Amino acid sequence: MSATAGFDIAKEFHWLAVVDDRARLLLSHRVDNDSAAIAQAVAELHAVESEHGPLSIGLDVVGGISGLLTAMLLAGDFTCVHVPGLAVNRARRGTRGGENKSDPRDAKVIAEQVLLRDDLRRIELPDEAAVELRLLVGHRTHLVRDITALINRLRDLLTAIHPGLDRVVQPRTKASVLLLSRYVTPAEIRQAGIARITGYLTRRGVTQPTAQALAEAAVASARSQHTAVAGERRTARMIREFADELLVLRTKLKALEGEIEQLVAAHPDGALILSLPGMGVALTAEFLAAVGSIRRFTGGDSLAAACGLAPVLSQSGKIRYSRGASGGDKALKRVFYQSAFCAIKNDPASRAYYDRKRTEGKRHHQALIALARRRVNVLYAILRDRQPYQARPPLHLVA
Repeated sequence: MSATAGFDIAKEFHWLAVVDDRARLLLSHRVDNDSAAIAQAVAELHAVESEHGPLSIGLDVVGGISGLLTAMLLAGDFTCVHVPGLAVNRARRGTRGGENKSDPRDAKVIAEQVLLRDDLRRIELPDEAAVELRLLVGHRTHLVRDITALINRLRDLLTAIHPGLDRVVQPRTKASVLLLSRYVTPAEIRQAGIARITGYLTRRGVTQPTAQALAEAAVASARSQHTAVAGERRTARMIREFADELLVLRTKLKALEGEIEQLVAAHPDGALILSLPGMGVALTAEFLAAVGSIRRFTGGDSLAAACGLAPVLSQSGKIRYSRGASGGDKALKRVFYQSAFCAIKNDPASRAYYDRKRTEGKRHHQALIALARRRVNVLYAILRDRQPYQARPPLHLVA
């Protein structure tokens, strides 16, 4: 008689449930998220294993708050698989009283899913480099969002007091941020003049032509506005503070991207993925962080399904049609979509495939999705065969 186990993962404690091959409950109790409690649960699972044979354990969360539990289970030589939260929710709702959610009920559902399914992804202990890359990519994502939010707030304030300058500056560039960290209002820009602003920017590392052009444009905008807006002084001070914060965040982002580039260069798949046109360092890092090992997937179609790029068959009675997927890993889908957008500018084969889809009547977004789907197969083949991408005639990407 075999048995399976399931852990419903939470921050403070997990819930363990063990069922036999008839789905009868053998164990069900709380396991605190600390070494002592988890070690006791591991001992209980070994006792179940001695009676029922090798034990497979399902987890509904991979990484993060399940990190310690996963490490201790794998160290105990258990087979661990991932049971996605959506699958748990749908399976629970299929039972009597399934709308009543609780940790014990979900843990039992997870154990039952492990018992019934043989297609669940096996969880493996990641190496140190993979964990570092995942952490750095996540940190970069949050940092970019913070920068974008800060820029939007800065531009809102700048438009309120000096709209002409808002049309001149580009806060994503260092020169514009340096300008806004010192000069904001029309009066102070007119008082400083072109020469002083240019000198300030060049001393801070901006090239002479760029500094001169930006200073001239800023002074021109200041000369066209002689009306002071209410709250101008306080608003300008806030803009300068935001600009200083942007300079700090830009420095952090640059250092972070340097670390990511080193990790990608050292990764065994890094150079192979980078060989595919459109896959820069950032997108390569995001792909590696999301996928881990390509061995997770049986083929390009499997990878495309995980990305949400494979068409979904809908069939009911005599009605049968394909539609776009609404699920999948959104981060992976964005990687392939963004890389396809970059590839049509530089890769003739990708451009030819995109143009062909456009002539077939597809809109820009649809053609890019089609190209992204084809690139999934190409990248999978690159990693499977351990051969870098080689440019071929446009027919290489034709379906």
